[in-house]
Amino acid sequence: MADEIKVGLLLPYSGVYAALGGEIEAGFNLGLATFGAQTDDTFVVVTEDTEVKPPVGLAKAKKLALQDKADVIVGVVSSGVLGALRDFVDGAGVPLIVANAGNDAATGEDCSPFITRFSFSNSQVNRPMGQYLVDQGITKVFTMAPDYAAGHQQIGAFKAAFEAAGGEVVGQEFTPFQKTQDFGPYLANAKSSDAQAVYVFYAGGEAISYVKQYDSFGLKENLPLFGSGFLTSSLYVNAEGPAAEGVIASSYYVPTIDNPENAAFVEAYKAANNRLPSEFAVAGYDAAHALVLASANGASDRASLAKALSTSSFDGPRGATSIDPATNNIVQPIYVYETVSAADGSGMTQKVLASLAPEQDPVNGCTLAN
Repeated sequence: MADEIKVGLLLPYSGVYAALGGEIEAGFNLGLATFGAQTDDTFVVVTEDTEVKPPVGLAKAKKLALQDKADVIVGVVSSGVLGALRDFVDGAGVPLIVANAGNDAATGEDCSPFITRFSFSNSQVNRPMGQYLVDQGITKVFTMAPDYAAGHQQIGAFKAAFEAAGGEVVGQEFTPFQKTQDFGPYLANAKSSDAQAVYVFYAGGEAISYVKQYDSFGLKENLPLFGSGFLTSSLYVNAEGPAAEGVIASSYYVPTIDNPENAAFVEAYKAANNRLPSEFAVAGYDAAHALVLASANGASDRASLAKALSTSSFDGPRGATSIDPATNNIVQPIYVYETVSAADGSGMTQKVLASLAPEQDPVNGCTLAN
């Protein structure tokens, strides 16, 4: 007998991350449409806006779980929101599929059998770039990031890996988060250092400003710019324009990954949304894929869904995608790509330079009783 599975989609539909919420929802809806026929169960989706505010996110999670009786919650963009509702979803036993928030602790010391991440961890995206830069002959870098948890985690993971590979961080700056409009003084410090390159984490509006100012300072020719892929995300790289050309970054997804699953995903996403998908969209799409597979294998209530999600494994747009049952964090390839001008003049695109081995986080204090 078919079951009805109620899904609470918990995303920012207002505030600074509203565009990310829209991308994840679009990817999730496409995933249900693409894979839904694999199960006899039906999915009913209820949406709630976190407003990117931890207290609001917690209140909305409680509404979804207690009032709406959601069988599973999907979403959460902000790591702050994720931290706020961690104890509730763990105590209530309602499975949460994280479709963005990258805070390392969520699949480390604060892990839960009811929290499964289908996006990335902050360390996972940056750690491989340490060895990669050394392999390119770059042994001295200057780092920058916004001064908040994600900035410190992403740069910290890169720095540890870079130094372990024999590199040296010759200087670093943490800029005031969402308050820095002029990066000039920080760029001047990088220019006056003896670094061979700059490695950064910035995202959203800050990424656009940073990339444009880096270019206007004329640094790229002698001080190449590297970073995590959020720096030149396909979601907003055309807003950066030619200033992004030549920037090299690492990500778990770009639209130009060459595999059959991604070709089908890009075609379907463009048809439905009239734009290329981003890393945020693929997280929603893969979350839906995993949920359908869990349903097709007989999971329908909270406990069985949580257990099934923690053993997910499939080939998707990113490549081989699975969940590590020791942490409930995603295991996925990391791609190094360069932003280039599209040959057809349509804007900026991504040239994949390397596909690195599937990246699996260490346990980091996680103890799961799966």
